[in-house]
Amino acid sequence: MTMQLDAFDAAAFLRDHWQKQPLLIRNPWVKWRNPLDPDELAGLACEGGIESRLVRQLRSGLKVEQGPFLAARFGKPGSAPWTLLVQAVDHSVPDVAALIDPFRFVPNWRIDDVMVSFATDGGGVGAHFDQYDVFLIQGLGQRRWQIGAPCDAATSLKPHEDLRLLAEFEPLEEWVLDPGDILYLPPRIAHNGIAVGDDCMTYSIGFRAPARSELIAHYCDHLLSQLPEDDRYADPDLVLAANPGEIPPAALTRLRGMIAEMIADDAGFARWFGTYSSAPKYPDIDWKPNASLNADKVIKRLARGVRLRRNPASRFAFIQRADAAVTLFVNGELFECAGPAARLAQHLCGSTSTPIADDMTADTPCIALITNLYNQGHIEFD
Repeated sequence: MTMQLDAFDAAAFLRDHWQKQPLLIRNPWVKWRNPLDPDELAGLACEGGIESRLVRQLRSGLKVEQGPFLAARFGKPGSAPWTLLVQAVDHSVPDVAALIDPFRFVPNWRIDDVMVSFATDGGGVGAHFDQYDVFLIQGLGQRRWQIGAPCDAATSLKPHEDLRLLAEFEPLEEWVLDPGDILYLPPRIAHNGIAVGDDCMTYSIGFRAPARSELIAHYCDHLLSQLPEDDRYADPDLVLAANPGEIPPAALTRLRGMIAEMIADDAGFARWFGTYSSAPKYPDIDWKPNASLNADKVIKRLARGVRLRRNPASRFAFIQRADAAVTLFVNGELFECAGPAARLAQHLCGSTSTPIADDMTADTPCIALITNLYNQGHIEFD
């Protein structure tokens, strides 16, 4: 299924709204069609390896149950309003993955996944705020969205084991979304979504925003793994000190330089961030095909004029090098690509479906790359 926005000015949106202020977009689709049936969503919530939650609105407060669930659970969910939330549905349902395509004016490495929720009348997850941007697309039914003030680290939260609920919430704006309507929310904006009717289905396209602490921690772990044990402080030019208790400026400069030298490696940081940012969301899931292919079989398939289609669960990104080659990153793995293989890598990263040019089918590195990516489950022949 192809989803297209009609007359949506992406450049104006990025200039005026992205990470600045909320925006309600009334049904901007060329033709809106809900891509997933509620029963299919419930079926996904019953599968192992798929992250899902059921939030029930009880008198004592919101109660969260973690999936996977038995199918019978949805036959008797109880009379209280409830919400089913299933994470990364785009990994399993191509039509849901297609919802992301109109929003790829935001770089792919910033896109996280599509969470889908289904709620009965009055259902919701309470007033809260997120640390990332989100597009909330109404799929079925209606949902009332209440928007509050920006939040920060000092914002008070209610005590709850599973949810980050605001202790105080005052709506400043309120809208009811119909099927096809979109609400964009920047990070840290307080909001509360309440289902109107018993068939409320919402698609949340979330974006990644790495915390500074997260980047430093992961990059330092990476650097530590690269350092040999004998890479130590040395001072062969040591001279007599006036006071043995002083840490002299020369020692501090040398110690700081040992750290700064590693952090200042721009190329090394780029390679690390490419692998880090393309790491799979669920690394334990095996997407490999039942039968692998060798290069000869790949060439035969390409001779039929087939296209290459990316696995929605695989993360692709590349970094352009000064020599016209590119470094391709796929699910945390690095591939150095030059010539036709570099162009292939760029096409794979830029489009969910890629045609193969004649010079690519005749290029050994291209065939090797396609074979490797297919056998790992990152691409398939369309």
